[in-house]
Parts: sequence; C-alpha cells; structure tokens
Amino acid sequence: MAQQADRDGLDIFSLSDHPYLGERLDAYASLAFVLGQTQHLAGFANVTNLPTRPAPMLARMVTSLSALSGGRVVLGMGAGGLWDRISDMGVQRLSPADAVDAFEEAIVLVKLLAGGGPPVSYRGRHYHVDRIDPAPVAAPAVWTGSVGRKSLAATGRVADGWIPAADWLSARYRESRPVIDEAAAAAGRDPGEIRTVFNFPGRITEQPLAATRDPEGRWIGGSADQWAQELTGAVLEHGASGFMLFSPEGGAPDTLTLGRWAGEIVPAVREAIGKEAA
Repeated sequence: MAQQADRDGLDIFSLSDHPYLGERLDAYASLAFVLGQTQHLAGFANVTNLPTRPAPMLARMVTSLSALSGGRVVLGMGAGGLWDRISDMGVQRLSPADAVDAFEEAIVLVKLLAGGGPPVSYRGRHYHVDRIDPAPVAAPAVWTGSVGRKSLAATGRVADGWIPAADWLSARYRESRPVIDEAAAAAGRDPGEIRTVFNFPGRITEQPLAATRDPEGRWIGGSADQWAQELTGAVLEHGASGFMLFSPEGGAPDTLTLGRWAGEIVPAVREAIGKEAA
C-alpha cells in the first residue's frame, strides 16, 4: 500500500506505535523498511510511544532515518496514553504531569541532538546527556498528539505540528487550538508555523450521501466530490495542513479506497486550493 501511495503521489504514511502488542510489527523497524522500498513518501509513527523509547536514542533513530531516506521522516510524539500496558514493559510509571514534562524535554533534546554543532550537555528533570555529538542532519519536523491543556501548551512551545483528537468542526478542536497558539506566541513563535494535520476516518461512496456527518457532527464520509469539498473547506476556512486517511474503523484503508483517495479526492483538493491561492 505504501508503494502504491508512493506511485500515486501521496505525501506521507503513518504507523501506530504499541510495542506491548506482540502481533504488531515494531513501528520504527517497519518505517525503515518501507522508506527503503519507496522514493518520495515520508513516514512517521502516529504517535511514538515515548516512554518506551528514550529521547537520546530516539534522536539517533530519527536522524538516521532522515539521513538514509533523504529527509522523508516526521517525528510523531506522544506523552504516553496507555500507562497500564506501558508499565507492563518495565517502564517506570509517570504521573500525567510528569509524563508531559518528559514529553516536552524529549522534543527539546531530539532537536538539540540534530543539525551538527558542538557536543550537547543537557540537564532536565527526566533526561540527562553529557557531551553528546549531535547528528549532522537536521531534526525532522515534530508533530504531537496532544490532548490536555499542559500538553497542548508544550506543543505550542516546542513542536512543529499537531494531530488533533477531533476534526475542525468539533468543540474540542475549537477549545484546544487556541491553547497551542497562545503558548507559541508567549514563547516568541509564530502560531501559524505549527501545522494541524488531521487523522480523518470515513468511507468513500459511489453516490453522494444525504448527510456526510452523523447527528453528533462526526464525519461519516460520502462521494469523492463530497470529500473534496469538505477537505478543501477545512484547508481554506479552518487552516488544516493535511489529512491522514483512515478506515471508518480507525485502521488502514483498503487498497480500493486508497486508490480513490489518491486518484480522485487528493487531486481535486490540491487543484481547488491552488486555484484559491492563485
């Protein structure tokens, strides 16, 4: 499917990172393999299970992937959501506040350990390194899956993108994005530089649907034209930067749906946005 997406001109693919599930392949081993089998497609873990991947080693891993793939990697970051299973891996359990502190430190440290320069020493509450040479390649963009206010503020201070837990018409999105923007501005950053990329499940139908959203306002899907109209509006009216297609059940789409996404919906959205920009 990644090779099909690569041939069809899509931008990025993602894999989940749940190392405590034995039936799943390791996310970063899989990313490396797929990047080696494609030419243009970028990849990322959506999102990295940070507590099981210490930040200094994560920095080495993602900068290596970036060097080997020609920069085709994004670092998806999360503070850790399933702590019962994470602690089953032998990782020390952190309080929610400490997990967010560690998450912010990790993003800072990954960026410090990239881009060349003198050896790095860092003393945080959760991470310590002494005289470690940064990788010569730049750090990849960091996108987070932040949900709580403290994590959202950390995204505004140190990250490059945000993957919301709901879409642009939801109350959660309307309440959450200002927290990122305010924290970014307070840190001297341009809030507009922090991209919003949506995980967006739904089905692509042959005929238009009478209603593309359910009574609670969640997107159901619709025809290719209905999808293109919805996504174009999200970009032009709500500042969306991109979309990750998921099946209605939340997993990978089937190959037929992927083909329609790449062949019908994505070109229509790109064309509409290009016309508006022109």
